[in-house]
Amino acid sequence: MATKKLLIVESPAKAGTIKKYLGKDYTVMASMGHIIDLPKSQMGVDLENNFTPRYITIRGKGPLLTQLKKEAKKADKVYLATDPDREGEAISWHLANALNIDPQSDCRVTFNEITKSAVKSAIKSPRSIDMDLVDAQQARRVLDRIVGYTLSPILWEKVKRGLSAGRVQSVATKLICDREEEIENFTPQEYWTIETTLTELSSRKDFSAKYYGENGKELKINNAEEAAAITADITNADFIVEKVKRGQQKRNPQPPFTTSTLQQDASRKYNFQASKTMQIAQTLYEGINIGGKIGSIGLITYMRTDSLRIADDAQKEAVEYLTEVYGSEYVNPKQYKTKKSAQDAHEAIRPTSISIKPIDIKDKLTNDQYRLYKLIWERFASSQMSSAVYDTMQVTISAGKHTFKASGSSVKFKGYMTVYVESGDEKDAKTKMLPLLEEKQHLKLKNCEEKQHFTQPPARYTDATLIRELEENGIGRPSTYAPTISTIVSRGYVVRSKKQLVPTELGFVTSEIMKNNFSDIVDVEFTADMEQELDNVEDGVLQWKKILNDFYPSFHDSLEKAQKNIEKIQIKDEESDVVCEKCGRKMVYKLSKFGKFLACPGYPECKNTKTIREGTGAECPKCGGEILVKKSRRGKIYYGCEHSPKCDFMLWDMPVKDEACPQCGGLLLKKQGKRGKIYCYSEDCKYERKLKEEA
Repeated sequence: MATKKLLIVESPAKAGTIKKYLGKDYTVMASMGHIIDLPKSQMGVDLENNFTPRYITIRGKGPLLTQLKKEAKKADKVYLATDPDREGEAISWHLANALNIDPQSDCRVTFNEITKSAVKSAIKSPRSIDMDLVDAQQARRVLDRIVGYTLSPILWEKVKRGLSAGRVQSVATKLICDREEEIENFTPQEYWTIETTLTELSSRKDFSAKYYGENGKELKINNAEEAAAITADITNADFIVEKVKRGQQKRNPQPPFTTSTLQQDASRKYNFQASKTMQIAQTLYEGINIGGKIGSIGLITYMRTDSLRIADDAQKEAVEYLTEVYGSEYVNPKQYKTKKSAQDAHEAIRPTSISIKPIDIKDKLTNDQYRLYKLIWERFASSQMSSAVYDTMQVTISAGKHTFKASGSSVKFKGYMTVYVESGDEKDAKTKMLPLLEEKQHLKLKNCEEKQHFTQPPARYTDATLIRELEENGIGRPSTYAPTISTIVSRGYVVRSKKQLVPTELGFVTSEIMKNNFSDIVDVEFTADMEQELDNVEDGVLQWKKILNDFYPSFHDSLEKAQKNIEKIQIKDEESDVVCEKCGRKMVYKLSKFGKFLACPGYPECKNTKTIREGTGAECPKCGGEILVKKSRRGKIYYGCEHSPKCDFMLWDMPVKDEACPQCGGLLLKKQGKRGKIYCYSEDCKYERKLKEEA
């Protein structure tokens, strides 16, 4: 009689993919993430009993746990195959305890990628649950719970109900507020540049040279008078080539992605928020049915990682593929150095098979899945390729006592840039080579332009730059970057302005309270040291409760002082022009987890609220009502009729205001993206034009 086995993973999508790899003797079920956790209604940590956590079955998960217990009793063997990180290890530990499985038995299975070979190989070598990993997760969870559940009530009482504080989110908010203060306090300094257009006489080719200084020494131009004096000096001067330096420059490929660098690149290239990048990456990891002989397969390795390591098999496959497609001169396999704090048991983010080319499965993916998979595929492929080589030329030119400099380059060998181009690479690739110039050669001045500039303040953080800052300072871990940004935005501490993260008055007030009363919590170095201690727990060199015993006494003192010292702060809600039809007051803007809404300031006497209406100015083709901007439950923007649900008109592309279709007079829509276009809504009308043609 065949042995019955139960394999438990975290998500149904992953369960569906894995089920196809295993035979009929396996039942594959999903725990739907955590099934046991600290209660939401109370702290759930016994402060008087050495910080013992009080775990409960999460509300609504009871029936699922009952079903898992039922299947576990039927099975001869239960494998716990939750995600390969601290959180996944803790979920497996909770499941083991709930299902009466000995955590020290060979019950734990991990795989870095969801492919048939990886899953089958993992099941052949199960291990016991790693209690060091579990304890690291417990330490973080309990620490964050203590901070959040003791600080938040103070903020509710002194500032506003519904606020929250947390270790990483408080530091992130402080960084954004500090940057805004830098910008506000910044004093611009004037400076000028002079750029000339020079002509090489024999070829008649023009090139640009910039003012450098006097007699070979760099000199700053401070004002218009200095710039005008230099221009007057050089107008009739002889421009002579003083020095020509020719050379070659190598540009090395970037390593494959980590969580942080993937989030940064997706933000820069596609304007994806960090949370969106992780949602898409999760679907690529858990499995996509790409048809053919392969069927369902996880397309990328585990997406929460700070390691740059590449598995030997994956590297070998990449070398063979790249050699066949591009030639051996384009291939240079390498392993990249991972920082000390990285969890090197993981790999970098890479395609599970380089032979699954993005273009070949484009029709099996959504547009966003395709773009992210293509980015991951190209970055990994390029990381195993040769450096790009540029021919370079740097020229020093004299005009009397004044010195000018010019430089140019051209790509001699594209190397990895055949596959993947960084933002900086694109700029360099467009730089032109200078004309052939020799020392002592005379040049002709064709044009001279003076330009006024002012020094610029530091830029506001974006998702990409904030993630980079957090990572560089050792704050948070791959799994925390996206939720941290989502939290500070949803709490109203920060708002998005295009791609920038801008602090609100609420953010400033909260950050100031934290700085004045809980300086350790918002101190970058303290938070980074705490992350290192959590890593030490994972490495088995530190007991997890020691972190809490070291942290809590001084934190508790700060809590008591803050309760006495913080005065109540009144933050005025922003007033709107909308009048409450029930009591006549002007309604104010409020923030909930679903976004902004209008509320009557007369609460609790008047409890009137309204959703904020954002019109497009376009007319619904079905009923004549106005088409409004709306958001789905998952936050995706769409466009629907104001008379919904009576009128069911909706679309994903933006309606064009104040312009009708020139062919049929119907509604025009705007499709964004590289293949953007303006097109007619009517299926019978074929009118369209490229978006690039728009002014």
